[in-house]
Amino acid sequence: MFDRSLAMPFHTMNPFHILGHVNTDESGKFPNSKKGSGLTGRDSSDSLLSQANAVGIIGGISVISASNFLKKLVQGSSQEGNDCIPFVLCSNPILNKELLSHERNSFPSLSRQNESFPLDHSAVVENLRSKRLFLEKSGARCIVMPCHISHSWHDEVSKGCSVPFLHMGKCVAMELKEAKLKPLEAGSPLRIGLLATNATLTAGFYQEKLQSEGFEVVLPDKATMEHAVIPAIEAVNRKDMEGAQNLLRIALQVLLVRALNTIILASDDMHNVLPQDDPLLKKCIDPMDALARSAIKWVQTAGKGT
Repeated sequence: MFDRSLAMPFHTMNPFHILGHVNTDESGKFPNSKKGSGLTGRDSSDSLLSQANAVGIIGGISVISASNFLKKLVQGSSQEGNDCIPFVLCSNPILNKELLSHERNSFPSLSRQNESFPLDHSAVVENLRSKRLFLEKSGARCIVMPCHISHSWHDEVSKGCSVPFLHMGKCVAMELKEAKLKPLEAGSPLRIGLLATNATLTAGFYQEKLQSEGFEVVLPDKATMEHAVIPAIEAVNRKDMEGAQNLLRIALQVLLVRALNTIILASDDMHNVLPQDDPLLKKCIDPMDALARSAIKWVQTAGKGT
């Protein structure tokens, strides 16, 4: 079932550019698509999208996070009078809640405030995989997952996928490699900082993708995590934005003194803390931007091949 109200902010959409909010039951199963629904303009097909460059999007921790990614995708693909990318978004509020709970369990004060249960990783993989299969059947020719913590299971979810399934960590690593950066200190390796939640850092997928491209990954030390990063995110959840800004600035400055070329800010909460014109934020990279640019690049390449 599609919630049309979610499409309202994107005025550039035509009937083929669908922002769909797919509701599922607790098993993660999807409702059967009905022919002749008018969503694609093709009554003779089971697919929601028929274009060769359609993108499928698996939502993550929140619909807000997914919509922020969509804004990047729509704006980036609609420049210079180009048509917006045809896409379908699949999001499940039950999974959103479970992923958010898993991430917040790494914050001491939040885990104490809320009753928490161990995450069933196999159930999460099955849920994400069912969404991937739904998007493939819906006509998506490329799939993205704009959620940091969901990438903990990217390998399992993408296994057997019939279309390209972009990895956010790899997209960032490839962009940094193509930028041909120079070390800030002669004779030193290219150092990239990584700032994220405990759950994302522990998963290790950003470190793996960056190291495979020859970068040295610098993480915040234990003291910085305990006294700056985690308290900053906890402050965000308390709506104490001034406190969150001060703590995040400290964490970024502590990392930057270690001769880093840039810092990957792999947390939606942290990326929205500082003003867009903040000098420290200009030294950071948002992985969502890299994922959106990679998806647009894929679409452009697919378009040339049709």
